[in-house]
Amino acid sequence: MQVGFIGLGQMGSGMAARLLTSGENIKVFNRTPEKMQALADQGAQAASNLQDFADADVVFTMLADDPAVTSLVLEENGLITQLRPGAVHVSCSTISVALSAQLAAAHAKAGQEYLAAPVFGRPDAAAAGKLFLVLAGKPELITRLQTLFDVIGQRSFVVAEAPEKANLVKLSGNFLIASVIESLGEAMALVEKGGVDRHAYLDLLTSSLFNVPLYKNYGALLADRKFTPPGFAAPLGQKDMRLVLAAAENLDVPLPLASLLRDRFIRLAAEGGATRDWSAVGALAAQDAGLLP
Repeated sequence: MQVGFIGLGQMGSGMAARLLTSGENIKVFNRTPEKMQALADQGAQAASNLQDFADADVVFTMLADDPAVTSLVLEENGLITQLRPGAVHVSCSTISVALSAQLAAAHAKAGQEYLAAPVFGRPDAAAAGKLFLVLAGKPELITRLQTLFDVIGQRSFVVAEAPEKANLVKLSGNFLIASVIESLGEAMALVEKGGVDRHAYLDLLTSSLFNVPLYKNYGALLADRKFTPPGFAAPLGQKDMRLVLAAAENLDVPLPLASLLRDRFIRLAAEGGATRDWSAVGALAAQDAGLLP
């Protein structure tokens, strides 16, 4: 199988490196060419442009946002104009529900196939093949590509045949993660100002009521106040709150917490948080409590 991978940021580079272990022929592309070198050194073929994917059977994309996906896939000379009929585009990006539906329609019109496969997990999980994949698309396509999904992640969850449903699930999950970050930050600020060590408090929480990776991992970032370098940059969190609210408005579902979180991310951005991890939004509570400048 000829496999392509486009988008070699922190997540994409780890996922592409995992695919190199699959035994398939892997071709990679990034708009910043230097990011292809490490994978080329491991045996991947570096594409010079999107035309190099004309012979691909399947192409994965892992891109930052709707504009990046639109530019590389849908616009003039984009991926959709290069893929042969029958080839499959697997979008792992966290994008809007509307754009995912648009991609499905555009690929169908071009005689191509499309799957949505957004992932849960941070860059270390991507490098270790420990992501969780949310899949939506034709069952026969998922079955055909399952061996590749198994290389990328520790488990796949099929949620629907309409690809955009996977993006809805992914956005809902990121909303839940952001809610945990905010509530953890507020609780830590409360006990710290009351004289309790925040690290000891986190140990209590994650050894009893909340003995789960999400609380442990994000709790550690908050307790250590270690927000750089970012594993998931704050502007991406702000983007996801915007997208989940757009999906909710379309479905007439009020999400009052998501509205609060959107505003928290906007405040973080206004205070220069663009280069920090999105977990830094939880530290705003400590700042509000006078624990931080």
